[in-house]
Amino acid sequence: MFDIIGDIHGFHDELVRLLLKLGYQKGERSWQHPERKALFVGDYIDRGPKIPETLSLVRTMVENDQAIALLGNHELNAILFNEKAKEGGYLRSHSLKNFNQHSETILQFNRLEDGQAIYNDYIEWFKSLPIYFENDQFRAVHATWHQASIKELKAFEHRFASDPNFILNAGNKEHPLYSITENLLKGVEKKLPHGLHFFDKDGHKRHEMRIKWWNNPVGTPIEDYGFGADLSEYKGKMASDFVDENWHYADSKPVFFGHYWLKGTPTLQTNKVCCLDYSIGKKEKLVAYRFNGEESLNEKNFVYIDYKD
Repeated sequence: MFDIIGDIHGFHDELVRLLLKLGYQKGERSWQHPERKALFVGDYIDRGPKIPETLSLVRTMVENDQAIALLGNHELNAILFNEKAKEGGYLRSHSLKNFNQHSETILQFNRLEDGQAIYNDYIEWFKSLPIYFENDQFRAVHATWHQASIKELKAFEHRFASDPNFILNAGNKEHPLYSITENLLKGVEKKLPHGLHFFDKDGHKRHEMRIKWWNNPVGTPIEDYGFGADLSEYKGKMASDFVDENWHYADSKPVFFGHYWLKGTPTLQTNKVCCLDYSIGKKEKLVAYRFNGEESLNEKNFVYIDYKD
């Protein structure tokens, strides 16, 4: 039995409150539950006030076999931000935009005694985290369970970022691993029609939208297919009029993920698809789903806490 927990983004105290609500207790070595195990879907860093404390809690649970922690896009970004490219510079450029995204993490480690060494050690730990989890009952990934990308990833000898070539290749736009990790950790994106654009939550101009990958583009209105893009001008058009891949998740095995900054009361996308990111990074909710092996997911199994100042 698993408790699957959404993006934390350094909100350690809220994570503690959620674990307590789920029935976990702080043991001698780590937080634990007598009958259950936690699964974290990634994004432990950036934004929140207690990033080192969050990492310590999650890592300790993993190392004591009380949890599984998946790689999120923020952890991959941090790896690439620190990984030098062969041609010079870094695999993730040190632009103002990228530095700003990662700055809170850097600043908090900088305040610690031996903070650089501790930070470096966590970067190495990130490289050991799996990109996805699957057993006989359910699946989990940070952003999108894109079956073609999962299949391609399995074709590589190493599934995990601890292979140094994986890191180099994941940061190389010319290598197939780049698009694979983009799909799985950042979400499948589609170019907006007719040069349209929108501004994301951080004010960045976007010409591509992250899609609701559980919706079949055939029969889905275009305005109901993407996240954050105002396509009301095209109301009445179907998503299939604009996309070249009519793939969507329609498998029988439940899948859990985070990443998408949802708000409001937690709800299922379908009875097989569950997003657990309800924007604790924006001081909204930290959400878990208590999975007990059910084939059809049930909204009664959500457990969450609201942010408190």
